[in-house]
Amino acid sequence: MLDNRPRFATRFGVIATTVGSAVGLGNIWRFPYEAGAHGGGAFLILYIACIAFIGIPVVCAEFVMGRASRLNIFGAFRTLAPRGGRRWAVVGGMGIMASIMILSFYSVVAGWTIEYLWQSVAGTLADIDSAGRHAAFDTFTGGWRCVMWTIVILALNGVIMLGGVQKGIERASNWLMPVLFLLLVVLAVNSLLLPGAADGLKFFFTPDFSSMTADDVLAALGQAFFSLSLGLGTMMIYGSYFSSRTRLVRSAATTAALDTLVAITAGVIIFPAVFSYGAEPSAGPKLVFEVLPDIFNHMSGGSVWSSAFFLLLLLASLTSTISMSEISVAYFCEQWRMKRRTAVVVNFVLVASLGTLCALSFGPLAHRTVFGMTFFNLFDFVTSNVMMPLGGMLISFFTGWILDRRILESELSPTPRAIVRGIAFSLRYVAPGAIAIIFVNGLL
Repeated sequence: MLDNRPRFATRFGVIATTVGSAVGLGNIWRFPYEAGAHGGGAFLILYIACIAFIGIPVVCAEFVMGRASRLNIFGAFRTLAPRGGRRWAVVGGMGIMASIMILSFYSVVAGWTIEYLWQSVAGTLADIDSAGRHAAFDTFTGGWRCVMWTIVILALNGVIMLGGVQKGIERASNWLMPVLFLLLVVLAVNSLLLPGAADGLKFFFTPDFSSMTADDVLAALGQAFFSLSLGLGTMMIYGSYFSSRTRLVRSAATTAALDTLVAITAGVIIFPAVFSYGAEPSAGPKLVFEVLPDIFNHMSGGSVWSSAFFLLLLLASLTSTISMSEISVAYFCEQWRMKRRTAVVVNFVLVASLGTLCALSFGPLAHRTVFGMTFFNLFDFVTSNVMMPLGGMLISFFTGWILDRRILESELSPTPRAIVRGIAFSLRYVAPGAIAIIFVNGLL
């Protein structure tokens, strides 16, 4: 155990960093189009249930492993496994590989938000008519400008990472998260004042289970899992920086609640606007980069609202890239004995190289495929459909069945025993099975 391991300085820092890790493009980009495609209100109810009964216990599991070991995710498995530590360390190694791969293509999408923020501020986004938005998006993502923004987002991430745990990660999160929530509130109020907003709210908050299908249930379960970034070890590495006074269950519940609040607020921002201007709520991934810019263009002060929205997306994506980077940086520092500055540079070079391949997947490398997929799609598929669900399933199984029960109970104290038993039950019987369903469904 590392006695000199850095710690988050304040409780606000704990919440800001963990919520910042969870909140990302999955909340503000993916959640609205998933909710739109799977029934609105009914999807929302199922999503919240999955967060409560699966998401929070798995977050607790990662927090427990992180603080109990005070190590990176590779070292955590190897140290906490009572026997066969080296075999379990492979799970940590998979998490590190997944974080690098995800960061590679995630940074490309984060770079798109910079481009759209730039165009919103410059006013050029408003010059594109409705018919031309899809072509404009394809033109941008197919060019080298996309690569430039990918490098910029990784450079911003690297500057923050160089500051270390307190002066870099915690300080950045303490500033970024309040601004993010302020933008959420401002944009939500604006959407609620739009004509026809009531129809959007009715769609989003009124459940209709009569048309609910098995695919809708799986979508809600998958969104809950991916929204909290479970299975990677982001919560585990942040848990290793918690002080002994941090109450893990309360922190997990607060993180999940605020993460869900962001997703719901994103729905409040998007669905009233979509219904007010006659757009399709089930527009899918293009909802943010093609449909919403057209909606903003029809609003009074559209450039202002468009700029605020894409700034919101940028901040959300940046906080997530920080936590994903820390997984590999901590591993390089502790297992390979690198200085932090060296580890950050190595991580930047590695991810920037892979990120360039992903960015060019929409243009010059669009015809270079592996197993029939571009680099972007391959990294997305392997991590989202294989590595994350498998990692989440094994983390749940490990803490539920392999980890010494006394460690689990000690780390979760002073939580009431009934709640601890409920968490342990979920980690043994509920979470592994539910995540296994996500895993199998993703491969079909």
